[in-house]
Amino acid sequence: MYKVVRKKALNATVTQMEIEAPLVARKALPGQFIILRVDEDGERIPLTVAGCNPEEGTVKIIFQIVGATTLKLNHKNEGEYIADFVGPLGKATETEGIRKVCIVGGGVGCAIALPIAEEFHKLGANVTSIVGFRSKDIVILEDDFKQCSDNFIMMTDDGSYGRHGNVTVPLKEMLEAGERFDMIITIGPLIMMKFVVLAAKPFEVPVTVSMNPIMIDGTGMCGGCRLTLHQDGKRVTKFACVDGPDFNGYEVDFDEAMSRGRMYFDFERHAYEETCNLFSKQ
Repeated sequence: MYKVVRKKALNATVTQMEIEAPLVARKALPGQFIILRVDEDGERIPLTVAGCNPEEGTVKIIFQIVGATTLKLNHKNEGEYIADFVGPLGKATETEGIRKVCIVGGGVGCAIALPIAEEFHKLGANVTSIVGFRSKDIVILEDDFKQCSDNFIMMTDDGSYGRHGNVTVPLKEMLEAGERFDMIITIGPLIMMKFVVLAAKPFEVPVTVSMNPIMIDGTGMCGGCRLTLHQDGKRVTKFACVDGPDFNGYEVDFDEAMSRGRMYFDFERHAYEETCNLFSKQ
């Protein structure tokens, strides 16, 4: 059992928790993830490690309440426990030799992008952070990004905060003006990452994308998180849980990934509604 040490609402649908998990806190690196179960009968869901405190033995997670399991998790309060918390899983984000990096985050993907930006800042790299949200009322982690970024740009789709437009607008502007990065790292909705890759391609800047397909066991055995990459003219299958979650953005088949990501939408909506009804009767 793993104790919820701290809980904080970042906006109406996004929650930050710190979980007591000393072994995970000691080993986890930016870019890695954990798999948890809220209770013994619950499903396994992957969540990215949003930060660690090895001295305190806690791991920070940030999640959006979108399905039955995240709704159940959000009903856990400080001092209560969750059943399982396994990790760290996946490969850490590569930082070797990168002195100038652009981090592009969208929505709740910013929770994954932040520890990566913080790690590059700690290593002395020049960090540009571009973050995007639909509107001002769902903005999260702004101050945290500002603290670890040499250049910070806020975008909103409706123009209610920061600059009006999506994250590719300032990225294109900088690249067209001659700005060069050793690496662009983008984390967020699949469609956003796809267009970040397309924006960077004419300038031949390496792009790393963080993929979050459906996962079950986190060890590569189930095959649920498989992705198709295009390498040397061939279609290659990789597994996000063990080969990733970071991949070369120019190789990822985003259209297939988006199609697979919609497969269980109706099932997830039904499970969410049933869980909502359960909690409303308590």
